[in-house]
Amino acid sequence: MDRFPDDWLVGLRGDDLPIQRCSVHKHRNLLAHAPKHMHDELTEDYRDVVYANNAAEVERRRKAFLRRWRLKCRAVADSLEEAGARLFTFTRLDPSQWKSARTTNAIERLNEEFRRRIKTQTVLPCADTVPMLLWALLASGQIQMRKVDGWETLSQPIEPMPLDLAA
Repeated sequence: MDRFPDDWLVGLRGDDLPIQRCSVHKHRNLLAHAPKHMHDELTEDYRDVVYANNAAEVERRRKAFLRRWRLKCRAVADSLEEAGARLFTFTRLDPSQWKSARTTNAIERLNEEFRRRIKTQTVLPCADTVPMLLWALLASGQIQMRKVDGWETLSQPIEPMPLDLAA
């Protein structure tokens, strides 16, 4: 049998589906663009942006970060701008969910465990096998997930929030 098709996620992605870029990976990327002697300062400034208390404060600090780092190290500012609104999608959620939504760690952990469990199988019969197998691994306790912070508010709609790109 064939492997599941490359387009098995078609329909799950679209303009109406908010995507969150991982703030941890972006931080590493920003550090790669800055000289080593600026790493501590960059880390402090970046954390000020990502860990602000509300969406308006995140936006205010993001603009200040861009103004400051355009002068200090243009590549850092360009890298943050490249991420766009997808780095701050978490601000559209209820604040109780921000901690879990800022990074892709939970998803990466799930993917890693899933791959580890199925690495002996080179081919799965069909795309429908993937969610079935994943559910079986979760239900049996072979893969465990930590509780998502803010799970009580997961049913709330996501706020629309355009990012002001003029910083």
